[in-house]
Amino acid sequence: MNIFKSLLGKVWQDPNAAEVVKIEMGQLYLVRPGNIRSSRECIYNEAIATIRRVPALDHNFQLVITRVYEDGDQELLEDEDETDEERVFLISEELEFRSGVTDDEPTFIWRDLDGDVDELYEFVASGTNEPTRVFFETCMYRAMYERKFKANADNTKDSDLEQFIWRPVTKARSKGNSNRKSPKNQQDHLDLPPDTGDDSTMQPQAMPTKTTSTAASPSFASSSLPTVASQEGLIFSWNLEVEGFVAEREQVVLAKIVKRTPGNFNYWLIITDEDGDFVSHKISSDMNPRWAQKTSSLTWNYANGSRYDSWALQLASTEAYDAFKTAFAQCLWETLHGVEFRKAKPDEQAYIISSTTEDVEMRDVEDEGEDEEEVESELDPDEASEEEEEEEEGDAISPMPQGERNSQLTIGYKGDRSYVVRGSNIGVFSHSNDDQVKYYATISKISTPKGKEFKPQEVMLHDQDTKMVLKNPLDPHSLFSMDIERGKVVEEWKIHEDITVDHIAPDNKFAQTTREQTLVGASHNALFRVDPRISGSKMVESQYKQYVSKNKFSGVATTASGKLAVASEKGDIRLFDTIGKNAKTALPPLGDPILGIDVTASGRWIVATTKTYLLLIDTLIGEGRYAGNLGFDRSFPANAKPMPRRLQLRSEHVAYMNHDINFSVARFNQGEGQEENAIVTATGQYVIAWDFAKVKKGHLDKYEIKKYEDMVVQDNFKFGDDKQIIVALQNNVLAINKKNLKRPTRNSLAAPMLSLQSRSSIVNSPY
Repeated sequence: MNIFKSLLGKVWQDPNAAEVVKIEMGQLYLVRPGNIRSSRECIYNEAIATIRRVPALDHNFQLVITRVYEDGDQELLEDEDETDEERVFLISEELEFRSGVTDDEPTFIWRDLDGDVDELYEFVASGTNEPTRVFFETCMYRAMYERKFKANADNTKDSDLEQFIWRPVTKARSKGNSNRKSPKNQQDHLDLPPDTGDDSTMQPQAMPTKTTSTAASPSFASSSLPTVASQEGLIFSWNLEVEGFVAEREQVVLAKIVKRTPGNFNYWLIITDEDGDFVSHKISSDMNPRWAQKTSSLTWNYANGSRYDSWALQLASTEAYDAFKTAFAQCLWETLHGVEFRKAKPDEQAYIISSTTEDVEMRDVEDEGEDEEEVESELDPDEASEEEEEEEEGDAISPMPQGERNSQLTIGYKGDRSYVVRGSNIGVFSHSNDDQVKYYATISKISTPKGKEFKPQEVMLHDQDTKMVLKNPLDPHSLFSMDIERGKVVEEWKIHEDITVDHIAPDNKFAQTTREQTLVGASHNALFRVDPRISGSKMVESQYKQYVSKNKFSGVATTASGKLAVASEKGDIRLFDTIGKNAKTALPPLGDPILGIDVTASGRWIVATTKTYLLLIDTLIGEGRYAGNLGFDRSFPANAKPMPRRLQLRSEHVAYMNHDINFSVARFNQGEGQEENAIVTATGQYVIAWDFAKVKKGHLDKYEIKKYEDMVVQDNFKFGDDKQIIVALQNNVLAINKKNLKRPTRNSLAAPMLSLQSRSSIVNSPY
């Protein structure tokens, strides 16, 4: 192999050369020796094989097989749900790479680490001469050498590379996985259910060697602390390099929940092995805990300095999983409430525990005949699409004052208008026929009728979009009515001297399309109706109800018939059939403050937004005397409260996004006579939409994502449209079609390379 030293010196020693060697012509096959019907399947009829460096990651290389399209093939891609343009394999010993000959053509063969134990990939290097074949093979072995020894392969001898030449064994294919004990089966990686529709993100290509993260090391010993629960299992962490959960320890570990400081509900999740504690994470909602019954596993995130790690714990049995999940849910609830879980009522305890159950089909969901694996087509990644997108965003930039940032968005039903609050100004944007948003005008210097300028805290369109109701943070006892045509505040509605207006909502979900004059107001502990036509205080005394407890109401939403869903900072939700009476249904708090709430027109479904998850609730009473009614009209039986569902981002996706979750208020698409089929929200730079039809069938992480360069302030569907989403960024406003949101993958989620890192010590450089 030394005959290639001169050539190797040129390509190998240049760190700026992304590609080491390339074979320009070949075919890729998947070989299944045990499958008689399809023992050799052609994956790419024409392909290129390349060995390339992993960006910014020393001593790591990838084998990349790229599909070459024939004339006419490119056009067909637009009709496909997804494209399969290349396959990437991390070069390591686990591939069991070797060369061979098929039909007098040189071939390269390696294991399919994501397939069955005997499945192989075969690249037929058609027309490749012998020196090129040997050179390619040598580069593969050098790449394995560098990965294994973390050292440059420049001075290696032929004998140093012989250890990587695969030789068949008579019994075990590999000794590396043969003596490992696992709670359920032998494995070196965790395969979570591929609910995202992208299986490649769920299954790693190789298992790194044992690592220990200093960031995860505990600062205290758990052995002397009270243990709430403990179970055996396996511990995994998400590895950005191989795009999968890989084992942190080869042996079974002990997972514990301990109480660090007695008396103040300070609970920690501890992972320990024979060497002691090596993971110590405080239990909180910011962990983004997500339970998966199919794999008896818990996944969560950990803020490790400037990056967000993703962890997975697989419990030893179903019984261990259930016990640990229940203990974890109780400790999390106690952390949020500051009281013992046993003091909650039995029906409330059941409601709280049920919120951790995942992927269960909702009651009486109709089969809409959709293929569960069907997904909307993605944005075309070519340059033309990027230019079009830039033009789309650029058209919406307004000449509004640059010292402020956009803070609120409200969508009109009339005249295709959107309104964006920016300081004391409101930008008006029109929706063009080509599904874009264009700047139309600015309503400048919002002021009271007395001329005092203010920055609207909350806005709501009213009276067939001819008026906008504004909340002035400097005067919380009044509302202000702006004439949109004149662009001027024309009235101040004094509500009550002793009651503040903290939240407003329309009389019913579609009131803005009518001449309805009244609206709903809420203070921190009262609900009331506002009627601007009455003299003096505009609060209707007969439709006012103050509640004794400190409710801390945080949002109000109304159904098409005017029934109300009211959320609070404590996390509870109340359902009213009318203002002025007690709630028909009171759903207990999970503990996380609710930031906002929305309801479908029928009142059947509620979505409440917390910082790290959305809470979806079916208000249909399923059993008892009032079965078939909604919780707005009748109370749920104590033993049959609804089962809340959490809509969360998968922890591995958060690792790629690399920032904490902070959802904006989620909304259903809305339109008279239109069924809700999507939920849209945002966090950071990402717009996120859930497929509501699939969520109702139990697929809670059927969401798609679009990333922007700027932070997303608020987003919502265009009125009467379930496809067009209006997005307000901090300094821009634009429209995007829901089909242009992407399924969560590394490419659609990843933060800029300079900030995206792996938790593993193997991947300690930007990826």
